[in-house]
Amino acid sequence: MKFGKRLKHQIQQTLPEWRNKFLCYKDLKQLVRLISSAPPMSLGVSVGKAEAEFVYLLNVEIDKFNSFFMEQEEDFIIRHSELQQRIQRVCSTLGPDGSQPSETDYKEEMEGIRKDIINFHGEMVLLENYSNINYTGLAKILKKYDKRTGGLLRLPFIQKVLQQPFFTIDLVSKLIKECESTIDRLFPSVKQKNKRVDMVERNSTSTNGQSIFRNTVAALETMQEMRSGSSTYSHFSLPPLNIPEPDLIRSVQLNSPIPIP
Repeated sequence: MKFGKRLKHQIQQTLPEWRNKFLCYKDLKQLVRLISSAPPMSLGVSVGKAEAEFVYLLNVEIDKFNSFFMEQEEDFIIRHSELQQRIQRVCSTLGPDGSQPSETDYKEEMEGIRKDIINFHGEMVLLENYSNINYTGLAKILKKYDKRTGGLLRLPFIQKVLQQPFFTIDLVSKLIKECESTIDRLFPSVKQKNKRVDMVERNSTSTNGQSIFRNTVAALETMQEMRSGSSTYSHFSLPPLNIPEPDLIRSVQLNSPIPIP
């Protein structure tokens, strides 16, 4: 699948409020085509000025990525802390050794926590994919620019991109792993649940009618495809996703490996 189509598909599969935060790949591609096909002094604009305009637009995109990514990252840090406090509060109050033990209330509260953790986990996977796909888009549009114009923008610009906040996903990856550990610790028997019931729960976990679970699976599939080793792999490519296939699916399904119809 060509990158433009993959990006369009991924935008359709993400959360509605995220859709205008992705790379404007089509517009940049059209600009590259315009610059490469125009005479050097066409419309009174020199090649140097055209390149400066292209770089300016790329920087605008990067500012957009950074602003959105850092906002989401800050929100995730707060939500993670609130979830941990909520778990502690429920266990210390309603749990078997709590101050006001209640098996019924404890199960009800913990089920709500489980659903919220799954949602939270899914959104963070979506943000990892957001970082990956926008980086890939920048690398591809810069490759097109250099190829069509004979320029040498890609290497220095990508070196700059590698230092940007939106590309630095270590914290988000750490929070994802902590969510998975929390699920394993608190709900070790989740995978034994009735499959029909679990599927209904997933489909009811939605934003504006869209299942976060489905969006997350689509994001993981995109990351796996973009980061798989191939004959076209280069130092501009993202490294292969270092997760075995069963663990890749498990990281979204959280111990409930049920195929999506």
